[in-house]
Amino acid sequence: MWVLGLCVAVLFLGGLSVDMWRAFTERRILAGMADGAVVAGATAVDVAEWRNNGVVRLAPDEAAARASSFLLNHPEWNVSITETIVPTPADISVTLEREVDFTLLRILLVGEDPFTVSVRANAIPALSP
Repeated sequence: MWVLGLCVAVLFLGGLSVDMWRAFTERRILAGMADGAVVAGATAVDVAEWRNNGVVRLAPDEAAARASSFLLNHPEWNVSITETIVPTPADISVTLEREVDFTLLRILLVGEDPFTVSVRANAIPALSP
């Protein structure tokens, strides 16, 4: 009985470590994508505003288009990722979410829903020094 209990505990800890590793890996991938998207969006400076008033602001529509284009052309992109792009003249924010299914823990936690990994990145336009 003791060995059986030990085997179940090892299976549970192994499943927990595998699922946590998958979540951390997924978060790292999504964070890289979100960072790249906000940097791409932050390059959409409103040139007319800069030339006329010397104020660095984003063109929100162009910023959203550049961020979306970056995400769609990213090699890790797929339809299971939910994106939210919020551009304003002052900054751009990108939030990415994806559900990650349990692997080994699915055996022990029958009926459990997948968990959601979410990341958010912000960027503001600025002049290079």
